[in-house]
Amino acid sequence: MSGNRILIIDDASLVRLYYRDALTRAGYAVDEAMNGLEALEKLLITPVDLLIVDINMPKMDGLTFLRSLRRQPLPLSATPALVISTEAAPKDVEAARAAGANFYLVKPIAQDTLSRYVGMFFGESP
Repeated sequence: MSGNRILIIDDASLVRLYYRDALTRAGYAVDEAMNGLEALEKLLITPVDLLIVDINMPKMDGLTFLRSLRRQPLPLSATPALVISTEAAPKDVEAARAAGANFYLVKPIAQDTLSRYVGMFFGESP
């Protein structure tokens, strides 16, 4: 078990369940938020080691969340963020990077692929 903590931020409960299943089997501690606003509230109470962020969400979308996160004081503002979205155009990737994403993947994503990318954030070999 790695002990690394991950916050999944996605408005789709099935997506959160799918990611949670893969990541808990890989040994990570996982929490969930339905949108960026809920995620910010959770992060102010309990920081995590990695964020998995969707773009299209109600209340606070992923880009707004990332911009808000990057304005927070350290170490919270430095939390790595992996964006996973259905948006696949180069402009979407660039917008996410400009907002503060560290990496961008396009849905759908296989569970083993998700686990492999998350592992790379923590320096684990694929």
